[in-house]
Amino acid sequence: MAMLQVPRRLLGDTGMVLSILGMGGSGYGSAYGTFDEKEAVQSLKYALDRGINFIDTAYWYGQGASECFIGNALKGVPREKYVIATKVARYEKDYTRMFDFSAEKVTKSAQESLERLKLDYVDLLQVHDVEFAPSIDMVVESTLPALQRLKERGLCRYIGITGYPLSTLRAILQKSPVKIDSVLSYCRLTLQDSSLANEFSYYKAKGVPLINASPVGMGLLTEGGKGIPQWHPASPEIKQAAIDASRYCSEHGVDITRLALNYSTSFKEVTTTLVSMMTKAMVDSNIEASCLPLTKKEVEVRDYIKRAFFDPLKSKHWEGVELERYRKTRKSL
Repeated sequence: MAMLQVPRRLLGDTGMVLSILGMGGSGYGSAYGTFDEKEAVQSLKYALDRGINFIDTAYWYGQGASECFIGNALKGVPREKYVIATKVARYEKDYTRMFDFSAEKVTKSAQESLERLKLDYVDLLQVHDVEFAPSIDMVVESTLPALQRLKERGLCRYIGITGYPLSTLRAILQKSPVKIDSVLSYCRLTLQDSSLANEFSYYKAKGVPLINASPVGMGLLTEGGKGIPQWHPASPEIKQAAIDASRYCSEHGVDITRLALNYSTSFKEVTTTLVSMMTKAMVDSNIEASCLPLTKKEVEVRDYIKRAFFDPLKSKHWEGVELERYRKTRKSL
């Protein structure tokens, strides 16, 4: 049987053509636990050979560990074989140094990211989690112009923003004098919360492409909820609904993670969907989930868990939870 070819989609008017499935770099920063580095290097190169050509990372993922890992793993790999993105503005675990959206800091941060990645430039440089900025105006008047200057120097080819609250992403896009080439949204196009779909027509009209991340809701949509990290900001109700949905899937011999990934990658309005893949087996299973249609039984189970467990939720998201915690903690320090 011939290996599946991962479809690709154009990222807006950038000219970059990305695989519909991308390598998320948070796992390389141990966001979901420890991992075998040798195996992860092999899986990254294997993913590239399988046709996955987009890699996304950030300093925040392990405080530089993810970028260092990727920089070392890609040594000797032809530059044209991959498209790579990183982020600035989110940094340390210490709340007093977690965010800095100033022009000076993001400029220095971008240059340091290039050193860790062992690259002369990144294809896409993104402002990380824009909702944590002191104000939208700061992002628009300081952060993004700094990225534009880096672009003019050839340190990045394109500029993007990332975040969780959909309204904040819109607000920045509407006010920015700097051309924003992509918007990355996470956990908002999942079986549990598909609210990003309501934004498709807006972004199409603006001509701004979407990147989707965390199709399993940062571990929510995993077998028995075993992949839900302790730090997950979802409410107990959301977590329980996810666990109940997962149990229903298991009882019917269906993999909820496969359903989740197939669902997220099925939307042609999104250019690519990011997911961490730490082993070759994960690469293979994720490609199959993204590229092969679900069976009739899987479709029935998928539709049932959405209807029975997720649709009844009063709130399907956790907007403001992390932001409020951050602001309260900063005030108390």
